[in-house]
Amino acid sequence: MNFTLVEAQEMDVPGILEILNHEIIHSTALYEYEKRTITQQEEWFNEKQKSNNPVLVVKTGEKVLGFGTFGSFRPRPAYQYTIEHSVYVHHAYQGQGIGNLLLEELIKQGKSQGYHSMMAVIDSSNDLSIMFHEKFGFQKVGELKEVGYKFDSWLDLTMMQLLLGD
Repeated sequence: MNFTLVEAQEMDVPGILEILNHEIIHSTALYEYEKRTITQQEEWFNEKQKSNNPVLVVKTGEKVLGFGTFGSFRPRPAYQYTIEHSVYVHHAYQGQGIGNLLLEELIKQGKSQGYHSMMAVIDSSNDLSIMFHEKFGFQKVGELKEVGYKFDSWLDLTMMQLLLGD
């Protein structure tokens, strides 16, 4: 399958929303209960644009197969060199290298924008995501026990970090 990695445009927001809403309903990748609306996702996209945070999509034709972004880790001046990223791939297209393309580019952009540290916050039961991040050099730096509650279970978070450089 041929696909391309590009900066997301407003026309890609519904495809991003489809991916996120599937994960909200069917997984613990997002600790949310309710599907997002198109208005909420458009507001999210506009905030990313205003903040100069990348929103990347992998597409085949007009179909969004996956997306990735990063933004501020915490809203305090001392954290200005640390970002937290997200990568999501449409459930029907996982395992085809789409996540690799997205994370490689996010790391590249993080470095080029002068960030020092990139964080991943992952549901601790998501072994595939943890292994995926380890492949890129992320290291486990902590686990937060029972900080989320979804699907009638307490959920743990694994914190992973990649130092991007000086």
